[in-house]
Amino acid sequence: MTIVWAAIMLGVLIFVHELGHFLVAKKAGVGVSTFSLGFGPRLIGFKKGETDYRISAIPLGGFVRMVGESPSDEVSPEDEAKSFSHKPVGWRLAIVSAGPLSNIAFALIAYFMLMLVWGLPTLTTQVGDVLAGSPALEAGLQKGDTITAINGQPVSQWTDMVRLIQGSGGKPLSVSLARGRDQRTVTIHPREEETTDIFGEKHRVFRVGIVASQEMVIQDVGLGQAAIMALKKTYWAGELIVMSVVKIIQAKVSVDNLGGPIMIAQVAGEAASQGLAPLISLAALISVNLAILNLLPIPALDGGHIFFFLIEAVTRRPVSVVMREKAQQVGMVVLILLMVFIFYNDIARIVGGGSQ
Repeated sequence: MTIVWAAIMLGVLIFVHELGHFLVAKKAGVGVSTFSLGFGPRLIGFKKGETDYRISAIPLGGFVRMVGESPSDEVSPEDEAKSFSHKPVGWRLAIVSAGPLSNIAFALIAYFMLMLVWGLPTLTTQVGDVLAGSPALEAGLQKGDTITAINGQPVSQWTDMVRLIQGSGGKPLSVSLARGRDQRTVTIHPREEETTDIFGEKHRVFRVGIVASQEMVIQDVGLGQAAIMALKKTYWAGELIVMSVVKIIQAKVSVDNLGGPIMIAQVAGEAASQGLAPLISLAALISVNLAILNLLPIPALDGGHIFFFLIEAVTRRPVSVVMREKAQQVGMVVLILLMVFIFYNDIARIVGGGSQ
């Protein structure tokens, strides 16, 4: 079932990506000869009009093959009107950009539906543990306490409480809490500590030494708030992915953290076992991932094509066919090497029991 769920999720995301290319190409009047999910030999499909819709043997992506896709393609005079290469650069930019933008749109819709249908899961302010030697322990906090206010400001969400603690500047906090039926107020002196984020960078923050209990409440979300939260979650997902790429380039995050189809299958299986909502949330995150990685200026990816078309738009002349073909070859080598490395990482995780 893990493989099934991963195949369904990736199939949907690839379909969304290629559908973006396809729809804008048709809008521009470009002929499309093939719409394929997967690469390699054709397994099944059907032909409608001039387009062969197919599922191919290697499920590691997909493609839309257009008439005159490459400037080196031979196009008959009668087909020039529907040739990709003969379209204005603005249309070519729109067609190539449509794939990643469709993945962004999918994430926005997915997050919007999650907020609207399932609501917003939020950690409460219940204390799950109090760390030894911490300011909270010195002030008398106990596991199971629920913090109700800080400096007179009511709090019901863990994130709001963290924001007030970290923004205290180390000044004493008047913390109101509920312990069973008892209400009490204690004074806690936050302590500045060094912490390491997911990118390995160190920060100084103020903490009191409490751990969340993982008790959740579901907040109902209206249409407007769902739309705002969808935008925020899509932005946060994109920011996380961009920062991850930057930190890998800066060698601040190990390339051993890169994962491929096997890792995605494992994560998809775990998400599916927890319900439909976690699976949709994972699909939205991976969709943003696909969009951003496809926008990298690597010649074999959408971002590489966009880069060349932007040069053409500025210089008013296309990049030479020879240069583009050489760049494509280099890009393909880079992608193949990266794919081999990612598969190696995936297999190493399995052989090593999930560790590096």
